[in-house]
Amino acid sequence: MTENLRLLHVHAHPDDESSKGAASTAKYVTEGVDVMVATCTGGERGSILNPAMDRPDVLENITEIRRQEMDRAREILGVRQEWLGWVDSGFPEGDPLPPLPDGCFAALKVEDAAAPLVQLIREFRPQVVTTYDENGGYPHPDHVMCHQITVAAFEAAGDPDAYPGLGEPWQPLKLYYHHTFHRERTKALHDEMLRRGLESPYADRLKDWKPDPENERRITTRVPCAEYFALRDQALLAHATQIDPEGPWFACPLEVHQAAWPTEDYELARSVVEPALPENDLFAGLR
Repeated sequence: MTENLRLLHVHAHPDDESSKGAASTAKYVTEGVDVMVATCTGGERGSILNPAMDRPDVLENITEIRRQEMDRAREILGVRQEWLGWVDSGFPEGDPLPPLPDGCFAALKVEDAAAPLVQLIREFRPQVVTTYDENGGYPHPDHVMCHQITVAAFEAAGDPDAYPGLGEPWQPLKLYYHHTFHRERTKALHDEMLRRGLESPYADRLKDWKPDPENERRITTRVPCAEYFALRDQALLAHATQIDPEGPWFACPLEVHQAAWPTEDYELARSVVEPALPENDLFAGLR
């Protein structure tokens, strides 16, 4: 049945598909699952986080360059990818926060912003959909909006009365939230670095990061995918404007990641089928 399985990841910006769930994506692609990435925005207002790419020529062509980066990451992961067509909102900073730019993704009405995703779900017909939790994974307005439109589209896509004219209704069976950067995982990486006599890049972060057992309990599904971590890293590096090869993303060696935390973790947020928790497969109960 694997060749009939379809997985849709809904992400806010190009590079999110490589920093969250990329190894499990590669695992499912290898198994024959048809994987689609829906990218809500073009990442036009994202900061250039790699000093080597912080150049005037890059800034002038950031929209096209980020599309080219997405193409490379898509090829590495072996997925299909669609742009939903919305404009990056940027990350507002200041006190008070400035207003969102006119016409940006996070300033839209949820029902309007969800329309192209409903259409894509009805065309692609995934059994499983993933996105971020209600906090967006971190409080970027585009990530929060990505959560909101994905939940709305998951609920509307199978309703024949919702969004008429956007395709035949299709009800996905399971909706997951990514839980990539949680404290338990970070602490395991930190401890493994120290065990190997290495300097941990996580010490300062953990110092002020209090345990949150309630958040840890939200994880229902841990997908073993350590053998695909190297491919995940290749996909990350394809986003050269966002990822510095000498930066914090790669301060922890690959073998430490594989030994300390060999899974990517998810929360089953909605399910049309009866789940048997905990799970080790996003398609548990479907094959």
